[in-house]
Amino acid sequence: MDDPDTSGNAPHRGGHPDRAGDERRTSGGDRGQPRQPGKAATRERAVAPSQTHRKRRKRKRGRKVFARDGSIAPTPQAGAKHPQGPVPSAGTEDRTHAAVATHSALQSSSAAADAPPAGASSSNESVGAANGRIGAPAYPRAPRPGDQPVYAALDLGTNNCRLLVAVPTRPGQFRVIDAFSRIVRLGEGLTATGRLGDAAMARAIDALAVCATKLGLREIRMKRLIATEACRSAGNGEEFLSRVTEATGLELEIIDRETEARLAVSGCGSLVEPDTEAVVLFDIGGGSSEIALIDLSGERSPHLARHIVSWTSLPVGVVSLAERFGGRHVTREVFDDMVADVARMLDAFEGRDRLGRLVAGGRFHLLGTSGTVTTLAGVYLGLERYDRKRVDGLWLERADVDAMTERLLGWDFAARVANPCIGADRADLVLAGCAILEAIRQVWPSERLRVADRGLREGILTELMASDGAWRRNRWRSAP
Repeated sequence: MDDPDTSGNAPHRGGHPDRAGDERRTSGGDRGQPRQPGKAATRERAVAPSQTHRKRRKRKRGRKVFARDGSIAPTPQAGAKHPQGPVPSAGTEDRTHAAVATHSALQSSSAAADAPPAGASSSNESVGAANGRIGAPAYPRAPRPGDQPVYAALDLGTNNCRLLVAVPTRPGQFRVIDAFSRIVRLGEGLTATGRLGDAAMARAIDALAVCATKLGLREIRMKRLIATEACRSAGNGEEFLSRVTEATGLELEIIDRETEARLAVSGCGSLVEPDTEAVVLFDIGGGSSEIALIDLSGERSPHLARHIVSWTSLPVGVVSLAERFGGRHVTREVFDDMVADVARMLDAFEGRDRLGRLVAGGRFHLLGTSGTVTTLAGVYLGLERYDRKRVDGLWLERADVDAMTERLLGWDFAARVANPCIGADRADLVLAGCAILEAIRQVWPSERLRVADRGLREGILTELMASDGAWRRNRWRSAP
């Protein structure tokens, strides 16, 4: 399903739009129960003693149903309204699509989530009777969007404006019901002038107006709207946000670098496997790059952010680095200069060695959440059109990353523009991102890199839902 976003928007991250209806697993709680079928079992009405007890058989939606004579509930006609709202058509039930390494694994995950618990009967009717409630659903039904509180997260960065609107599902997971992403390049020219430019601010306000419209269409229980490095470092950042409020009604907060690092970690919990002992998570942004060192060698909490032992925020991102060194025509020499520039910043990071020996072990890996790594993954897979389900959670080996970097260095600007996972919006930025990634890999060498197509918005939603007790309230409950 295509993004319900307005047409003409620049793609999300590495040339792809966000998708509504996407269900994501985060680090915001314990594992949920297996997905239960959403169709209630057929109800049986009590029969008077005078009525015959002869059973007759009928077929309903491909399954056998037994009903007493004279006690059959009327079957709703096509198009008729259900007393509690429209009845969902077949094939429209929500399905869990947790982040996995490949598309085939994703399908296996969904199939496993749909299976009933071990030992459960495959007949809804018999299970309902066994529970002592004639006609009760065999399984609790999954909450529908209309039943659920709605949460929203907006991230205005140096390069992108992104929005997610979601409802909680199973503990630690949520389903995206609306999304928006547009490349606005708010930080264009910021490195040279120290201020946000008029054209850049106008682009951002146009995108934020779309977000305001989307938010206005729903009753939002809780939301958090953040601005990051561009507004943080610009001399007129606060003034710009006042203009945003006046033009759109949205009130954005400028978050600090520590909060940005924590939110990036909070959104990626499910991509860290149970046997992992240490992770270096990085988020290469447009104007800054956040890095968090995560120690999981001790007792593990479901909240990944609680395991951060050190973090830093480098004052460099793909936009600022490309503006300083040039992004259209990048030679090997220019690329090496970019890497050396970022490496000098990492040398000043005092907590870089906090993971100690864990980095050299086999249970350590890098976890990247940024347009750079998703772009590399899309190019690696040879996608003709970006597919988040195939990219999010993908593992790349050291040799894969090396090969993709060399491949991109061998392409001229026109070839990068022509690639569907890069496009014109990222063609002058992707090699700057690769340079930042290379500097990170030199400090924390790892045989494996996991790709995350998620970030601050997912972290915001996770923290909002957890703090509001959404997953405690919305654990699977029986239909009335």
